[in-house]
Amino acid sequence: MSTRDNGPAGQGRPVVAVLGIGTMGDAMARNIAAAGLGLRVWNRRREPAEALAEVGAVVCDTAAEACRGAKVVLTVLANERIVAEVVEQAREGIDRDAVLLQCCTVSPEGSRRLAAQAAALGVAYVEAPLLGSKEPAVAGTLTILAAASDMCAGERVQPVLDAVGTRTVWLDGISQPSSLKLAYNAWVLTTVEGIAEALSLADGLGVDPRQLINVINGSALDSTYVQSKGPKMISDDLDTPSFPLEAAAKDAGLIADAARGAGLRLGIVEVVRDRLQLAASSGLGRADVAATYRTSRQAVVSTN
Repeated sequence: MSTRDNGPAGQGRPVVAVLGIGTMGDAMARNIAAAGLGLRVWNRRREPAEALAEVGAVVCDTAAEACRGAKVVLTVLANERIVAEVVEQAREGIDRDAVLLQCCTVSPEGSRRLAAQAAALGVAYVEAPLLGSKEPAVAGTLTILAAASDMCAGERVQPVLDAVGTRTVWLDGISQPSSLKLAYNAWVLTTVEGIAEALSLADGLGVDPRQLINVINGSALDSTYVQSKGPKMISDDLDTPSFPLEAAAKDAGLIADAARGAGLRLGIVEVVRDRLQLAASSGLGRADVAATYRTSRQAVVSTN
């Protein structure tokens, strides 16, 4: 494993095709354009992609069209199945000397399957899940966990990684970044659920939840997540997502499945998965992950 703190982008300035213009894709595409890299974009719904014309992007009607002439094909899509489908749709436009730079959170096995798909197309593959949500994506301060099918592929995508993040952690083999991302997200999701339940407990016991945030502040248990997500839970400012709850529920399922596949049973993770799936099925999927607090509050209210 190696860690690179990004400096100025290298001399190579590849044309980049960004496939998938959601919250993360839009922010990353804008930072790629700001870095002076050529930019071609595609999204299933054209409207989000059209907004990037203002930063000089070529807006394309198909994934294959977006990939024509691009040396890096960056996928910022919802899950492994959609990535595989879109890459297949794009195959006629992907140059054989291009690199597929895959940023979706998938299972380790899923990343190996996508690497095999890239190999079947005759293109190099870089696995690069992201640490960070909307705010660091907009600021260009993401941390990227990365592994490449060959060293040359990693060097070729580095200008793109430099444009969207401030730190790239290179790992030794395909599937390791996805494994590390799932372990990281296990901590993120259990932290969010822990905050939600602690605040619900305080409220249920007749204590102002804001007092809990106050006593945690500055203690050994304090964190940026406590101080950012906690107040949003209390004020119910949860409908504009930094990390959508439906994506968190998907990741929680991947984490639980990966753990079982490794012979582990992570009880807390499985409870968090069930709680997030309940929240998503209750119509909170497009809210922020912190909206799991609403489910906790409902449980408290129902017992009063």
